[in-house]
Amino acid sequence: MRARVAGLSLRIPTTVAGRRAFVHAATDVSLSLAAGRVHALVGESGSGKSMLASTLTGLLPAGTSVRGTVEVDGRDVTASLTRPRDRVWTELRGHVVGVVPQSAATSFTPTRTIGRQLEETVIALGGALDAERLASAAHLPSWALEAYPHELSGGLAARAGLAGALAGQPSILLADEPTASLDPALSAQVLGLLRAQADGGVAVLLITHDLAGLLDGGWADDVSVMHDGRLVEQGVAGQVLERPEHPYTRTLLDALPRNWAAVAR
Repeated sequence: MRARVAGLSLRIPTTVAGRRAFVHAATDVSLSLAAGRVHALVGESGSGKSMLASTLTGLLPAGTSVRGTVEVDGRDVTASLTRPRDRVWTELRGHVVGVVPQSAATSFTPTRTIGRQLEETVIALGGALDAERLASAAHLPSWALEAYPHELSGGLAARAGLAGALAGQPSILLADEPTASLDPALSAQVLGLLRAQADGGVAVLLITHDLAGLLDGGWADDVSVMHDGRLVEQGVAGQVLERPEHPYTRTLLDALPRNWAAVAR
C-alpha cells in the first residue's frame, strides 16, 4: 500500500459560546491507497473528506487531537501529524505525496508565469522533469507556460495544478475536488489525466462531489463514502455506485438529476 489510514479519529479544538469544544472531523476512519488505483472519496461538503487529504500531507490544524495510525510510503507518520515542519514531512510532501489543489488558479502566484513557477517547484523539489515535460504530462499546451494564472481557463488551470503536483514525481496524488466548477467535458479530461497517472503506477485519492462523472467515465477503481466524519460504505466502484448498500449512498445517487424521475415514481 502506498498509504494507509487505520482507525483514524480527529478532534479539532474550537470555541462555542465562550466554551471549549471540539469538531469531530473524522471518527474511526480506515482507508488504503494502492499503486495503480484511483480511490474516490465522496460525500457532502463538511463530511470530513478534505481532512483526510490534510492528514496525508501533515497539514492538520494546530491542536488537533489524533487517534489511530497513518502510514505513508511505508512510514508510520502518526507521531508527526501535528508537526507540519517535521523532517518526515519535508521528505514526503511534494516528493512522495503530490497535491492537486481545488482552486488551481489561485494556488499559483499571480505575478509570475505558470512556466516559471513550475520550474521553481522543480528546483525546490529536486525533480527530474522540466516545465515542458510537466506540461506534456498534464496535457497543458506549451503556450500556457508563458501565461499568467488569471489568463487560464478553468480546465487549463486544473491541468497546470496537476503539472505542479507532478513536479516531484510523487507516487501518491491527492486531488481535492479537481473538477469543481468545470463542465462535464472538461471534468472528463481532468479525470482522464488522473486515471492515466494511476495506470502508470501512481496511487490516486480523488476527493469529489462528481458522482455523475464517476458513473459515466468509470474513472475510479474503489469508492469510499463519507458522512459526518465516518466512512459509511466502501468497496469496488462498480459495487458501490451501482448496487449501494448504505441508505446515505443511495440518497447521494438519488440526488443526481438523471435519477429524479425514478425517485419520483
